[in-house]
Amino acid sequence: MTAPVQSRSWQADPYTDALRTGRGPLFLRRDDGWLLPLDVERWCAGADRADMSVLGRCEGTVLDIGCGPGRLVAALAARGHRALGVDVSPAAVARTARAGGPALCRSVFEQLPGEGRWGTALLIDGNIGIGGDPPALLARTAQLIAPTGLLLAEAAPVEVDECVRVRVDDGRGAAGAGFPWARVGAGALIRHARGAGWTPERQWREQGRFFVALRRAGVLVRQARANAEAAAGSSPAS
Repeated sequence: MTAPVQSRSWQADPYTDALRTGRGPLFLRRDDGWLLPLDVERWCAGADRADMSVLGRCEGTVLDIGCGPGRLVAALAARGHRALGVDVSPAAVARTARAGGPALCRSVFEQLPGEGRWGTALLIDGNIGIGGDPPALLARTAQLIAPTGLLLAEAAPVEVDECVRVRVDDGRGAAGAGFPWARVGAGALIRHARGAGWTPERQWREQGRFFVALRRAGVLVRQARANAEAAAGSSPAS
């Protein structure tokens, strides 16, 4: 599987500088000049209440796709979960390790450990935008988790569905190379997920952030069929 060509953008300054210092400002700048603020301070802090609402739903082993500085992986490790973060930024992987979480410097579209066996995958902090193609990312994530696995994803706080080219920008004139990125609200995320064979289990909001829990549609169909057969088998004979 070919990885999107964007790794170098997340390995270069000013993103690396922001992760090393734990401070912004940092933005994704569209070609038309529009800026999306990136919450570096929150990413580099400990897991907050909204994060914990996600982590409390994790099942089994956890793969954090685009782990950044590693607050979620570290929090999972502290809770006794076997977890792994993956990120294309060496600075992010190094910071994750310092926080106490294991991490691998690699793209989600490259070969990863435990493919097809992870209990839960995370796409948090806008990481549904990785590669600029949510359906492709959702299909790839389905290859990574176990047949009964779970995907916990964060949606944009507004209803949007866009794929654009952006640059990492510090707002002071330093910017990285351009790369494709996507932003999707909850409705668009669910539409893309259904098309990739996922079924939403629940949605929730915490501290102004929006989250969706998804499972493979075929898993739910098989479970429903098994439940119906079990119920029929336990019914008294007429």
